Amino acid sequence: MTKATWYFDFISPFAYLQMAQFSNLPSDLEIAPVPVVFGALLKHWGQLGPAEIPPKRRFVYRFFQWNANRLSIPFAMPPRHPYNPMPALRLCVAAGGQLDHVRAVFDVIYGQGLQPDTPEGIEAIAQAVNISDPDAAISDPQVKDTLRSNTEQAIAEDVFGVPTFVVDGQVFWGGDATEMMLHYLDNPALFETPEMKRISEMPMGLTRRK
Repeated sequence: MTKATWYFDFISPFAYLQMAQFSNLPSDLEIAPVPVVFGALLKHWGQLGPAEIPPKRRFVYRFFQWNANRLSIPFAMPPRHPYNPMPALRLCVAAGGQLDHVRAVFDVIYGQGLQPDTPEGIEAIAQAVNISDPDAAISDPQVKDTLRSNTEQAIAEDVFGVPTFVVDGQVFWGGDATEMMLHYLDNPALFETPEMKRISEMPMGLTRRK
């Protein structure tokens, strides 16, 4: 089995759409889902989220719906986005964080289109992952520590966005990098060619003032 770590945050419809296609991946690929806080990744690397740039926000929302339609994946954006993903993330961690739990939470948010940071949405997520006391799970210090540790692990592996697969220390960011990852699985020397090495290590030509 080839092991792959899949970093995600429920706030990302890109992650939902990628996960909906996991059945198309090789059967010998063992996926370990790891929930992280996307906002903490953005803060660490000094980035803005897609929804923080108005024209990009409009584009990606249209892209989500177009891509879902193209792939025949049920998709319904919740009434408000971005939202606070912490309740969904912590409930997923508290439930055990397995693929079935992740899939169940994603279904509530983007399959059913429920607002995940409202009392109704939180209760629906808790029921989906079989948690009877969502308030206790969300406030559990161990759950918080796990999510924080997951995010620190992602940063240590050079993860800068979600969703991201990491295989053998190689980072494959976004749903549109799935095919690149599959090529790497077929050819582990993919990044060892002279040109791949050159562009991976080339110096910055210009640094923009922040």
